[in-house]
Amino acid sequence: MAASRYRRFLKLCEEWPVDETKRGRDLGAYLRQRVAQAFREGENTQVSEPEACDQMYESLARLHANYYKHKYPRPRDTSFSGLSLEEYKLILSTDTLQEFKEINKGMWKKLQEKFAPRDPEEKHKAWARALSHPRT
Repeated sequence: MAASRYRRFLKLCEEWPVDETKRGRDLGAYLRQRVAQAFREGENTQVSEPEACDQMYESLARLHANYYKHKYPRPRDTSFSGLSLEEYKLILSTDTLQEFKEINKGMWKKLQEKFAPRDPEEKHKAWARALSHPRT
């Protein structure tokens, strides 16, 4: 019975798409990794909780088949922001998120440089002023 469970999970992994734009954050890649961990011995793996395993497979299969998308259709394919699916994919790609991090890091660095004291003596005086005038 474990062999058939293993084969079903393998088939699901083969069918599940991998989104290359989400390197390190893709559900398909994570699913493959978890199946490899759970079935380390392949078809010979002993499943300790067969009911939980079957339930996990059924849940993943429903997600893959867009069961809930078809069961609860949306009247329009928009969101509160009005962005399209392609725009969301672009925004959520690993490269774009990395660019946002760089922009934010750049702004943070600019603020630090603007408000940071120029020399250590000035830094020491700023700390002394802050300690001598505690906030109440």
